[in-house]
Amino acid sequence: MDCVLGLDIGTTSTIGILLALPDRILATATRPVTLSSPHPGWAEEDPQQWWENVTAITRELLATPGVTADSIRAVGVTGMLPALVLLDAQGHVLRPSIQQSDGRCGAEVAEMKAELDEDSFLRKAGNGVNQQLIASKLRWVGRHEPQLFARIATVFGSYDYINWRLTGETAIEQNWALEAGFVDVARHELDDGLIALTGLPRAAIPRKVGSHAILGTVTAEAARATGLKPGTPVAGGAADLIASALGAGVTRKGDVLLKFGGSVDILIATDKAVPDKRMFLDYHLVPGLYMPNGCMSTGGSGLNWFASRFCGGLEPAAKAEGLTIHQYLDRLAAEIPAGAEGLTILPYFLGEKTPIHDPAARGVFDGLTLSHGPAHVWRALLEAYAYALRHHVEVLNDMGHATENYIVSDGGSHSALWMQIVADVLHRPVQRLTGHPGSCIGAAWTAAIAVGLTDDWSGINRFVAKAGRIAPEASTRQTYEDGYRRFRDLYERLKDRPAMVTT
Repeated sequence: MDCVLGLDIGTTSTIGILLALPDRILATATRPVTLSSPHPGWAEEDPQQWWENVTAITRELLATPGVTADSIRAVGVTGMLPALVLLDAQGHVLRPSIQQSDGRCGAEVAEMKAELDEDSFLRKAGNGVNQQLIASKLRWVGRHEPQLFARIATVFGSYDYINWRLTGETAIEQNWALEAGFVDVARHELDDGLIALTGLPRAAIPRKVGSHAILGTVTAEAARATGLKPGTPVAGGAADLIASALGAGVTRKGDVLLKFGGSVDILIATDKAVPDKRMFLDYHLVPGLYMPNGCMSTGGSGLNWFASRFCGGLEPAAKAEGLTIHQYLDRLAAEIPAGAEGLTILPYFLGEKTPIHDPAARGVFDGLTLSHGPAHVWRALLEAYAYALRHHVEVLNDMGHATENYIVSDGGSHSALWMQIVADVLHRPVQRLTGHPGSCIGAAWTAAIAVGLTDDWSGINRFVAKAGRIAPEASTRQTYEDGYRRFRDLYERLKDRPAMVTT
């Protein structure tokens, strides 16, 4: 039996999947991840926890009946990007990762904007000057942690780190390199001038590899830790949002994926690169295609924050009904009318990335009264992320991309209430999927392509089926038109106030 293993190094969990080609999901496994925010706007995680999760998940999957280490023909790893992981010359992790959603480097972004011709940078790097750039994060490290900065020997991302633990090979996958701001999009190569903006020696940035290239093979040490067979090929890897889009079948122009994970993402397939500083530009996993996209700093992580910090008193009632706290809050919020009775939220709890690129933005609750309760706040949060998606759609349309077919995926898409709100706010139906386990499936399929088990990128569609479509309700249209205008106006009115700025 030919199997491939996919691993997803996610913001809120590490997930593994075992596929048997051509069309069976044999098993999945997951472990939680701790996201730390020790200061406003910060988002950090422990790379060692990712590796411990990987070793536990791999051993769990290898215990699947009929599966042995010899069954695994290849491994593919995906993860959030561009998280920043730093190693010293001995291969020790120097500090917690700085996550892609981290907003601490506002001053460094402003410094780079003053230093560079932003239009020229955009044309060359494909992405604008913003908090996503690894150079801005590294400049923050250099300014605030200079002794640590001087010890940096290797810079890479979340799934690059796991690939290194598996193979001993240091490399950066093409989309991490692109979103990091290191790739000349015209030449598709690392650019020394772009890398120099970090202030680090060129040698600190490893070689770039393609997503479905063979990076290396599992070492004896990694085999002892994971249970995998030494010599098992490991593919270059994949950005989580791109891997998820592949799994959802987003390969035609006009197909749009709305991804509801730890962050909320929007992606569209296209055959041409259109750099725009409001959005991100990535390579599609299918060679020759691109995937312009937007990524919010929060999403599921914002909902988890509210549920865990403020709704503990509802846990007994939720358990009594056999529901998770999220499901219980959905049920309560469904009884609240559209518009959350005047409550509007800006979900910028870690600053915000696309399309406003404002690390100093903050979460705002506007219109809160003593008549509001947890259900109102929950509904207003769901509406806030839907409004933010509509903002992204307007930007994509302005860039010349026709957004035609909307597909929804990942954990948040299981919420019927949230998806109805999204359909209502966008005034377009959304297509739900069944059997889509998330980004891990895209990582596994990329590994299968890498070792020649298949050459059919569309073959991944065998694993994921369409479920019901959710149509917009005409009765809420005017409410959400008004709500969207309030949402957009609220940020514009507050963005320059000192209260929105981290000191």
